[in-house]
Amino acid sequence: MPELPEVEVVRRGLERWVAGRTVASVEVRHPRAVRRHLEGADHFVAALTGRTLTAARRRGKYLWLPLAEPDGTAVGQALVAHLGMSGQLLVEKPSQPDETHLRARFVFTDGGRELRFVDQRTFGGLAVEDTADDEGAAPGALPPRLRHIAIDPLDPSFDEAGFSAALRRRRTEVKRALLDQTLIGGVGNIYADEALWRARLHGNRPTDRLTRAQVHDLLEGVRDVLGEALAQGGTSFDSLYVDVNGQSGYFSRFLAVYGQGDRPCPRCGTPIVRESFMNRSSYSCPVCQPRPRSSAARSRRS
Repeated sequence: MPELPEVEVVRRGLERWVAGRTVASVEVRHPRAVRRHLEGADHFVAALTGRTLTAARRRGKYLWLPLAEPDGTAVGQALVAHLGMSGQLLVEKPSQPDETHLRARFVFTDGGRELRFVDQRTFGGLAVEDTADDEGAAPGALPPRLRHIAIDPLDPSFDEAGFSAALRRRRTEVKRALLDQTLIGGVGNIYADEALWRARLHGNRPTDRLTRAQVHDLLEGVRDVLGEALAQGGTSFDSLYVDVNGQSGYFSRFLAVYGQGDRPCPRCGTPIVRESFMNRSSYSCPVCQPRPRSSAARSRRS
């Protein structure tokens, strides 16, 4: 699934190629593409036709594009997109042949490049959602459904002290905490492993036993790896993740541990170990990231 760097690359492409353009028509090619829009495909089309996509924004792994009338008047709604496992938002010339897994098409009044939603596995989705709720949130604000997602560590307003305190209160394993989108936004399996390696922490380390210095090192690792991945256009292991122009990211060439099972650790040369984790794989260096003693063992020592 795309993580923060991949989704941010797509957001930047949408900001460049789509923001400020007015929708002339929408074609929904597969009902699953808009299954999160509970009013149905026809309502989805009507809500977008004639509206201007004013900007491209992101919270965690979600994208949203606030809507306005052509004269710029905000309408208190946004097009919300989640890419799922294989979703792609592509900007294509109208003459470009339809993709095999094309799910929705947006045509604009300027007659230029189309926006296409392509999704092989149909786990992603689109919806038009309100951005103003009963509490009077400003039009164009974060859609209510996304407000539980925490700010990501690249955001200037990220509260490191607050995160450190919340993390150590969780009483869980540190990798599980990194994947908790209510605690820290945008981090997934790949970048969690990479950040933990940089911080020399095993993913099973209990969060309530982390020192402030270890949390600081962990956050530095998260920020560094996310920033470096973003500079490389994200991580692409296959053709499913691409930017809006269909280009792959290249950070897979720089991964230290993720997907590197049995290869030497870049820091100490010890073979990287792969372990099962939440129906996924977790990678670490057994020397640089020693597994913590079990709680039973700690009790016997105390």
